[in-house]
Amino acid sequence: MLIYLRVLKESFNFALSALRNNKLRTFLSLVGVTIGIFSIIAVLAAVDSLKREIEGSISGLDNTTIFLGKYSFGPTEVPRWKRQQFPDATYEEYQYIKKSVPNLLAASYTLNVANETLKSDDKSVENVAIGAVTDEYYDIEALKLAEGRFFNAAESNSGSPVIVLGDEIAKNLFGSPQVAIGKKLRLYGRKFTVIGVLQKEGSNIFGGNSKDTSVYVPVNMVRRIYGDSNSNTFPFIIIKPEPGIDQAEFIANLTQKMRLIRGLKPEEIDTFFTNQLQGFADVIDQITGSMNIIGLVISGFSLLVGGFGIANIMFVSVKERTNLIGIQKSLGAKNKFILFQFLFEAVILAVIGGLIGLFLVFIVSVIASQFTGDFEFVLSPWNMFLGTAISAVIGLIAGIIPAMSASKLDPVEAIRTGM
Repeated sequence: MLIYLRVLKESFNFALSALRNNKLRTFLSLVGVTIGIFSIIAVLAAVDSLKREIEGSISGLDNTTIFLGKYSFGPTEVPRWKRQQFPDATYEEYQYIKKSVPNLLAASYTLNVANETLKSDDKSVENVAIGAVTDEYYDIEALKLAEGRFFNAAESNSGSPVIVLGDEIAKNLFGSPQVAIGKKLRLYGRKFTVIGVLQKEGSNIFGGNSKDTSVYVPVNMVRRIYGDSNSNTFPFIIIKPEPGIDQAEFIANLTQKMRLIRGLKPEEIDTFFTNQLQGFADVIDQITGSMNIIGLVISGFSLLVGGFGIANIMFVSVKERTNLIGIQKSLGAKNKFILFQFLFEAVILAVIGGLIGLFLVFIVSVIASQFTGDFEFVLSPWNMFLGTAISAVIGLIAGIIPAMSASKLDPVEAIRTGM
């Protein structure tokens, strides 16, 4: 074991010596590895950060959550012309589902409506996202309040003029969440009473419509304003099953109840879609996986160039130290000692190039995070380990042939050639 540690130490010294004595040659040889590792880890870090941001944006919703409506979240075999004929999900269907579907933990009726302007005295906020929902949405989304409360079932059913504000909206209109509670503001030409303010969330990657810039009002209030047959609203029934149940069985029961209330015949297709959030998460995984593969393939070419650079510098190193190799072998050094010496040197050179690449990724991630607001680029420990491991493997592969040629040199010929 000690002899291998000695070989490692000598190889490290030889590698540093190569860096010092042949700076330009070493730099040109390592730049390929550095760029390759930078490219691979930068892609992996960016994709990981993107995936984490997407998952964080939907983290309030459980993966078992189902969105029932006339629109599909993914590819479907139903032709577009037929989908356009599907009826909207109705409030009556929402009430029926609540009463008749077994193993249902919560269900909420929602309307996706246009952004609006909120006014309070002499202040106003434009382009505010309106969440028209029933009271159960609070539990489905796992909302967190900084002040006040969410509207209750009675307020939801009656369509009371109450409103829950996002953190940024409360601060822009009233200065602070604490002051906002009990205040009046105008929306849809009506006065609403602020009863709650959500905790600060931060912007997300979906255009900035986070909960901070959103408000929530009882859906029945919005229904009175828009009506139930308005083409500008996109109704959905959000359904959360009880934990631990069979998802397929639950969806089958839900589908059966919807077909029953809509009076669909056995030969007719479903006129609605049950979109699972888990399916959306799977799509995200597929997209980020594809992005990783494409990035790895492209970056692989840089690593290939870097491997050739390491091999080149090792061949030159073997030639320059031919005389020393002959002396070592004449003094009893075994072939594997020479082999490991050059292999370790190649690995160390490659790892140095890889560490420079990782350092550049870290610097870029820090700078990028400063210019992207709440979106944070993160260089994870796993990616750092992966970058170092890939560097070592590249060095091992690139150094194997030069190391084998050095280990097979005849000591007498090596000394004569070196002289």
